[in-house]
Amino acid sequence: MRRAAARLLAYGLALALAAAGAGAGTAARAPTFAAAGRDATSALLQVWYAGNGLWHVCNAPDCSSGNGDWGDDSMTYTLALRYEATHDSSLLAPLEALIQTAPLYPGPCTSVDGCSSWSDVPAWDAIAAMDIYEATGDSQALTKAETAFAYDEQSSAYALGACPRIRYQQPGGRDNHLKTLETDANAIKAALLLYRATKQPGYLTAARARYDAVRTYFLDPRLPLYSVYVFDDGTTCTQVPHRFFASVNGDMIWSGLELSRDTGVGAYRTQAVATAKAVASDLSDPRGVFADLQAENDIVEPLVEGMKALADDGQSFARTWILDNAAAAFAARGTDGSFGRFFDGPPPATTVTEWQTNGGLALEIAAAALAPRQTVTAATWRAAVQRATDVSTLPATITFRGSGVALLGTLGEQCCEPGHARVLVDGRETVDHTGIWQNKSSSGRSIAGTVLFAWRWPTPGKHTLTFLPGLPNGKEGGPYLHLTGYEVIR
Repeated sequence: MRRAAARLLAYGLALALAAAGAGAGTAARAPTFAAAGRDATSALLQVWYAGNGLWHVCNAPDCSSGNGDWGDDSMTYTLALRYEATHDSSLLAPLEALIQTAPLYPGPCTSVDGCSSWSDVPAWDAIAAMDIYEATGDSQALTKAETAFAYDEQSSAYALGACPRIRYQQPGGRDNHLKTLETDANAIKAALLLYRATKQPGYLTAARARYDAVRTYFLDPRLPLYSVYVFDDGTTCTQVPHRFFASVNGDMIWSGLELSRDTGVGAYRTQAVATAKAVASDLSDPRGVFADLQAENDIVEPLVEGMKALADDGQSFARTWILDNAAAAFAARGTDGSFGRFFDGPPPATTVTEWQTNGGLALEIAAAALAPRQTVTAATWRAAVQRATDVSTLPATITFRGSGVALLGTLGEQCCEPGHARVLVDGRETVDHTGIWQNKSSSGRSIAGTVLFAWRWPTPGKHTLTFLPGLPNGKEGGPYLHLTGYEVIR
C-alpha cells in the first residue's frame, strides 16, 4: 500500500512538472531544445525511474517495475545518452543503482534444453551494462556485459538450422523457428562496445563476422534497410520482407560507423550512411517525420543513437532528422511528459509504456545536445476533429479530407501477439509492411484509446486509407484489426 501511494504521489508530481513543461511549448515562451531535453530528463527520472535500480513498465500507478530486457534497457540507454551529452553527475546515482539490479548471466548456455533465455535478451542487457560502464567505470558493469555477451556468443543452442551464421531467438528455434535481427544486431553493438573498453581482438572479430552474416540474411534486396525477421525451418531460410524495426536499423547504423573507425574500412561507414538515408526517406510520413509502425516489440532509442552518431560525424542529414523529429514529438507529449510511438501523432491520452516512450525521450535529449539554443516549433493536434468508427472487417477503407490522421483502438485487444493488418495510404502500401500490429502488447495489457497509426501531410487534401488482411506468419499471426475511432487535422 505504501509503495502504491508513493507511486501515485510521484506520478502526480510528474504531472505537475510536465504540465509546466507543456506550457513552455506555447509560442509565447518559445522553448528551446535545451528546455525540451531537461523536460525529457525530468520525465525519465520522475515518471519512469522507480528508484532502487528499476524502471516502471508503464506510466499508470499500478504498473510493475524491473530491470532487464529491451523495454527496461531502452530507458537505461536513454539515461546514458543524457549522461554522455551532459556529464551531469546527478545521473550517476541511478546508473550505479541500475547496474546493481542488472542481470548477471551464468556461464554460456551450452545446450538447447539447458537454455532458459531467448537469445536477444542478453544482447540487449549487454549493451545496457556497457552504457553504464562507459558512464561510471564500474568494473561490475563490465563483468555483467561480458557474461551477457558470452551467454549467446559461446552457446551451442542458437546458432543452428539451415543458416547457423544467424541465431534463433529461442533455443533450437522451438515454437516458431524465428531468427530475429534483435539478437545479432545487438550482439554486434555489444561486441564493439566491449572492444572499445578492453581492446581484446576477439570482440572485434566477432562483430565483423556477425555484421557480414546480418548483411547476408537480413538486408533487404532493394533497399539499404534491414528486415528484422528470418524463419529457418532447418532446410531453408526465408526473410519476412519489409519489417524495418527502428532498433535494429539503428544498431546497424551505429555499428557500421564504429566498425569503420575501428578497422579503417570505409565501406562500413558508407553502408551506415546509406541505411540512415533510407530511414529518413522511406520510413517517414510526407512531412519527413519517422513513422514507427511497430506495436511495442520495437524501441526507437537505438535509431536515435545511430542518427546522433552520424550527426556527430558530420552528416548534416542525420542532424536534420533528429531536430525535425524532436520538434514534431515535442508537440505530441502527454500530460506527464511521456511520448507515444508516433512523433507526428497526437499526444497520448491513455496509458503509455516504456517500449513506446523511449524514442521521444531520446529524441529530445539528442536534440538538446546538438542544438540547445534552437527554438522548438511544431504543428500541434489541437484543432483535430474526432470521429467514431468501427472498422473490424477486412478489407476496409476510411476516406477523409485533412492534413493528418490518427487511428485509435485497443492495443493488445486480443492480448498479446497474433493479429495484424496491412495499410495502404492513397493506394500505396507503407514501405514498412508491418502496417498495424494491433494485438502485440509487450506489457501484457489491453490499452484502450491507443494511437495505432498516425500519418501527416504538408498540406490538406483528400486521402484514403485502405486496410488489408495481414499475411499470416509465425510471429505476427494472421489478420486482425479493430478501430474504434480516428482524429483528423483539417
